[in-house]
Amino acid sequence: MFMSDIYLNGQHVGETKDGKELVKSLIAKRRQGVLPTIMNACYYEEKDEAQINTDGGRTRRPLIIVENGASKLTEALITQLKEGKITWQNLIEKGIVEYIDAEEEEMAYVTFYSKDLTKKHTHIEIDPMMIVGVGASLLVFPEKNRGDRSNYGSRMVTQAVGMYLHNHMLRDDTTAQTMVYPQEPLVQSETIHAAGVDIHPAGQNLIIAVMPFYGYNIEDAIVINKASIERGLGRSYSFRTYVTEANRYWGGQEDEIGFPETSVRGYKSEKEYNKLDPDGIVSPETNVEGSDVVVGKTSPLRFLGVAKETRLGIKNRRDNSLVVNAAEGGVVDKVIMTESKEGNRLIKVTVRELKIPEIGDKFASRHGQKGVLGIIVPEEDMPFTADGITPDIIFNAHAIPSRMTIGHLLEIIGGKAGALAGEKINGTAFKGDEDYITKLLKATGMRDDGKETLYNGITGEKIEVQILTGIIYYQRLYHLVSQKMHARSKGPVALLTKQPTEGRSKEGGLRFGEMEKDTLVAHGAAITLKERFSSDRSTIPFCETCGITAVIDKIKNKTFCPLCKGSKIKNVEMSYAFKLLLDEMKSMMIYPQIVMEDEE
Repeated sequence: MFMSDIYLNGQHVGETKDGKELVKSLIAKRRQGVLPTIMNACYYEEKDEAQINTDGGRTRRPLIIVENGASKLTEALITQLKEGKITWQNLIEKGIVEYIDAEEEEMAYVTFYSKDLTKKHTHIEIDPMMIVGVGASLLVFPEKNRGDRSNYGSRMVTQAVGMYLHNHMLRDDTTAQTMVYPQEPLVQSETIHAAGVDIHPAGQNLIIAVMPFYGYNIEDAIVINKASIERGLGRSYSFRTYVTEANRYWGGQEDEIGFPETSVRGYKSEKEYNKLDPDGIVSPETNVEGSDVVVGKTSPLRFLGVAKETRLGIKNRRDNSLVVNAAEGGVVDKVIMTESKEGNRLIKVTVRELKIPEIGDKFASRHGQKGVLGIIVPEEDMPFTADGITPDIIFNAHAIPSRMTIGHLLEIIGGKAGALAGEKINGTAFKGDEDYITKLLKATGMRDDGKETLYNGITGEKIEVQILTGIIYYQRLYHLVSQKMHARSKGPVALLTKQPTEGRSKEGGLRFGEMEKDTLVAHGAAITLKERFSSDRSTIPFCETCGITAVIDKIKNKTFCPLCKGSKIKNVEMSYAFKLLLDEMKSMMIYPQIVMEDEE
């Protein structure tokens, strides 16, 4: 007779005659309160094994237990729960609600609604919305969109600029962004209050028109009304805190906060220090630009003691000032002077910068419909309704069919109905009522599909087709073009490769890669490739006899071959990266012999 294997927390602990019955009895005892509620069990029929889990680190979720096709959570219990006579813990102890893990869920047959219950069902969801996470639960009508769009939407909810904390003016976070006029959405889910998004909003309710606009909103770009931006649409503040500490060093030396003397090593130009007060610290409400010094600081030179300083007469200081990032700027918001844990003087300078929406900034709805600002149009050129209402944004209709974001359209008419009726619309997952929205629109004297007649703002002519207009909650994401835009003509190069450094923060160059090379060839400008691929052009001496890199002796002022010691040397112009390759080959005991010929 075959025996079922028993595993406890992944370890084989024994065997039993009937693994399925064992698991059933364990679950029954847990519901009766005999076994601890942290225990979960599952039977795998194909493997004939019982898995019992009691260890930590398992994600579990609550479900209502179903027996004989009926939910154990009765109306009487719900009433007692509302009145405070029983608690959530009481429901768990009584075996009405239980927490199950991923393995036990394999045995569960769960339904959303009590009307769908059958004898086969084992559990019912507390709320259909609970199958999604926190991010997705904040979306409205997510079940009306394609799955990937709801995934994008839940990710972008976390990237939206809003009111992240009410005490942000008292904090000194390294980086922070806050929206100036955040609003609570008109169409919202029930979790908005539980998650605190109603008091920490991250978006604005905007009037939208779904139509093309002279090609300026193709490829997901959006058109924004200039007057709306001037009234505060999407306006935000960016905060960055710069920190410096006056450290103490061995030998009694320490950093000094103050206006650096011109004799210190690494002294910058006068222009970069002119924002400092006499004490070497910038004052609040001072305008600063990239590379400006906000705290003057000098540090002792490395490897130079007090005795050497006195004997050699060298000023033992180097400039180590706190500088604003090269591509940033703004106004000094606050200066905090305190002490570190070690008792050193600590200074924090917070710089704020007003970020007004500009072409290239990223916006998104709660349906994964992300796009950049394509053009800012004067209000007089925007289309308008018979009532004289101009939309805040124009959204391209071509973004809807392929992405199947019907929730986006429902939110537009839902927001319109809510604004006209003066109420908030429920768009919670699996609970949204489209019929109620259309009835509300009809009751307010509008078309039930949300469409209106619009007029061309440039010509004044009536637009022949009906245009969908309404109100939608739009988020401004923290991907701002002003914090990504980068260009350089000259700048630092890497020590090893002699090529430009990489990255915006290091004032690096832009990589001209294989695909960029192909575009120049396609344009018939192949001759420019030599210049583009020669940022590390160097002249390297080679021995004509051996074909190997020669050695330059700066002291004796002569160049010779390290192999034959000869002086028959020829200078060759090449990329320094190629010279580096030759050196690496030599380190692998490969002799790279270069054959030289005169250029014709």
